[in-house]
Amino acid sequence: MAKRIKAMRGTHDVLPEQASRWRAIEDEFAKICRQYGYREIRTPIFEATELFERGTGFSTDVVQKEMYTFEDKKGRRVSLRPEATPSVIRAYLEHSLAKQGKVLKLFYLGPMFRYDRPGAGRYRQFHQLGIEIIGTPSAVADAEAIVLLWEFLRGIGLSGLKMRVNSLGCEKCRVEYSRLIREFLKERLERLCDDCHERFERNPLRVLDCKQEMCKAVVAEAPEIGSILCEACQEHLAEVENLVSQANVDYYIDSRLVRGLDYYTRTVFEVFHVSSGVDNSLGGGGRYDRLVEDLGGPQTPAVGFSAGMERIAQALEADGVDVKGESRLDVFIAPMGKQAFPTAFKLALDLRQALSVWLEFDDRKIDRQLRSASRLGARFAAIIGSEEISKGIVKMKDMISGEQFEVPQSEALKWLKHRLKEDSLE
Repeated sequence: MAKRIKAMRGTHDVLPEQASRWRAIEDEFAKICRQYGYREIRTPIFEATELFERGTGFSTDVVQKEMYTFEDKKGRRVSLRPEATPSVIRAYLEHSLAKQGKVLKLFYLGPMFRYDRPGAGRYRQFHQLGIEIIGTPSAVADAEAIVLLWEFLRGIGLSGLKMRVNSLGCEKCRVEYSRLIREFLKERLERLCDDCHERFERNPLRVLDCKQEMCKAVVAEAPEIGSILCEACQEHLAEVENLVSQANVDYYIDSRLVRGLDYYTRTVFEVFHVSSGVDNSLGGGGRYDRLVEDLGGPQTPAVGFSAGMERIAQALEADGVDVKGESRLDVFIAPMGKQAFPTAFKLALDLRQALSVWLEFDDRKIDRQLRSASRLGARFAAIIGSEEISKGIVKMKDMISGEQFEVPQSEALKWLKHRLKEDSLE
């Protein structure tokens, strides 16, 4: 027997029952995005490596250590996307989407890739949903992004959520804060992990995002950015707070929240599931007013967020929330004898105009077929053999009560729709 091949480390299969729940979550996300006026965008899974070096930030751990990068057959450097925002902005510029209006609101979903150590809720292929608002510096856009993320998570049934919010300030504020943090950390390098020694050299603000306990203890004593925010940045943050408060978002200001990417300016935010812990965020984002310009476009302010499907699914499971997908089977068609298959096939075509239908493929005894119908969760079984064909009827078996009804073939769809509607009203 040939050796079996297993999924690669850090990847996982989304099996049918879980995939049904994921589809329901994705549908809810798409629904709320459309309610807010967003349109969907889909970008390639791989891009030129330079896009992420310039967009995500050359000094970030993502670019330095975590990207899947390779050369294609023509020697071009290519990377699997570690996040979606640079890809969305690349598409925005490449296709001149700014012509569609002053502000563009987009949403996306799909797989991302990072070569990271696998752990709870952390995979090398993972899945994200997210939004981007491109073309406005308004604090109202920041607030909308925060509220949309909050309402989406609450809407799918999660409780025990907290939102952390901070401001990284404008470019001038950030430069000054970087200087303060560098001076602070220079005297404490021996207390930092090896990775943070590298971060200190590349971008000292990255140290504030380290999850190592030894580094978190050092960071707890660091200067807070609020002390050096300029007046305009203070006003922007105050406006965001005021708007978010109106939406009853359970948030607090975390003056050491920085997020892990270089492009953020001013507002940053992160939502976490309290029982999962603050270090296991479900999603987050912020404002990135320099990114479009960094990727070759005009100066264009923007804000967005992303959320992780795997972590959302784990949080739902921890809360005992069962998100129901569209997995119900309306009817199982059970042909009796090979001569019944053409009629059964035609019946399946008719019923699939409006219902979910399983057509048996093999000539099996009826009791075995009905056991399959029960295992699949079919609401009705449509039994059809030579006798039913000669009479022009279908025997409909109620898989809950066990009752059987003789229904004219021409009336089968109408009869089933009526009975299923009655179920929905009970």
